[in-house]
Amino acid sequence: MDTYRPLTLLGLIFIVSGIILVALPFILRHLPSVERLPWILVFIYRKNGFYFATSPLLIMISIASLIIYLSSRFRG
Repeated sequence: MDTYRPLTLLGLIFIVSGIILVALPFILRHLPSVERLPWILVFIYRKNGFYFATSPLLIMISIASLIIYLSSRFRG
């Protein structure tokens, strides 16, 4: 039972990060200082009232965890 606790914690971190990223475009409309964060933490694209915000760091962590998971599944 204790073997699943780190995965549960990682899942909760991803869920909270996802909620923050979904809310980020709405937050950006009211807090322009968020744009000063490093691009590796938050990437913001604005054009004609369209806001797109994502985290390259979160994407890299997600891809790495997916590769680790898939490689462990194929080994045995």
